[in-house]
Amino acid sequence: MSATEAVTYVLAQTPVPVTPDPGGQGEDFGKSSPVGLVLLVVFAIAVVFLIRSMTKHLKKVPVVFDEQKAAAAAPARVKRAEAEPAEESEPEAERSEAKPGKGEAS
Repeated sequence: MSATEAVTYVLAQTPVPVTPDPGGQGEDFGKSSPVGLVLLVVFAIAVVFLIRSMTKHLKKVPVVFDEQKAAAAAPARVKRAEAEPAEESEPEAERSEAKPGKGEAS
């Protein structure tokens, strides 16, 4: 058998019937279930709430981080709370000097 005879023999054969393969696209390809829709809606609602929360937090951030302006804008109660521990520590020190402990003799 020569090469030309082999080629004509191969080309003359009828192809084997093959089941049509749509490339992985079966009967349910492209269809979604109601669960998918619910999940999509839940994610969209979550994103909306996250954006609202982030916007609220970003509005609280100062434009300029200046310590002098921050100290001036601080509420009075914060300033008092910072001043109170320093005032209270002095009388305690005086009390400890004035009263000797049980084991100490004067």
